Amino acid sequence: MEIVSDIISLRQARRRWQIEAKSIGFVPTMGNLHHGHLRLVKEAREECDIVVVSIFVNPLQFGPDEDLAAYPRTMEHDLAALEAMGVDIVFTPSVEAIYPRGLEQQTFVEVPGISYMICGASRPGHFRGVATIVCKLFNMVQPNHAYFGEKDYQQLQVIKAMVTDLSMNLQVHGVSTVREADGLAMSSRNNYLTTQERELAPTLYKVLSNMADAIHLGRRDYSRLIQEHKQQLLASGFKIDYLEVRSADSLLQPGHEDLRLVVLVAAFLGKARLIDNIQVQLEE
Repeated sequence: MEIVSDIISLRQARRRWQIEAKSIGFVPTMGNLHHGHLRLVKEAREECDIVVVSIFVNPLQFGPDEDLAAYPRTMEHDLAALEAMGVDIVFTPSVEAIYPRGLEQQTFVEVPGISYMICGASRPGHFRGVATIVCKLFNMVQPNHAYFGEKDYQQLQVIKAMVTDLSMNLQVHGVSTVREADGLAMSSRNNYLTTQERELAPTLYKVLSNMADAIHLGRRDYSRLIQEHKQQLLASGFKIDYLEVRSADSLLQPGHEDLRLVVLVAAFLGKARLIDNIQVQLEE
């Protein structure tokens, strides 16, 4: 496994793979890798000749009061895990390499509409930061395939829209959420949970599951369904950012014609902001 931190070395490797007509799979991460990340790597390894993983904590997607400084960084552990997975190159750039003119002068990419709702409403500028860094990484790596977890469902839709709108020549793959045995979606921010909070955290998935079951059984009074389950989360000790039922395709409020839905939640438990979702397929 090769570790590179400069763009020139990465592009030299990319030209070599291009000459050899090898397919490239790319997994962008912010490090502190868990089994969810490694599932993405596994998918890339099975489907592509070359696998590139980036580790970069992107300051452009953090708000002024968010956890950039405290975000867990475990480079030694991450590199060992990636080598065991058979990764070809790990790209570990500095902030200066990614944003040579500084964050304030950086040209940005913004996907309108979908970036401003749900998570985007409570974290202004977040998806602009996500779209910008992913676009830059795509330009550097030039992959044929890129892999993202479905736990960050809105992020996945933003990236898919960006790839379509900018006519990028790659395929974006969403990979199913990896969960702990009790249902909690794996996340780097689970490290912030205390022992007591960790015991409560699976309630988030249980609430989503109950809502999905109710929709499958015919519930269509989404506003009332949401309010009922918000009360359950509040009673369990969560501070709710949002709990929504949306069209899985547009992330707008669902109409009668929408057969693919997604139930999404973001809630604070102590210092940890946890997000999760469940997709619901209705029959015609």
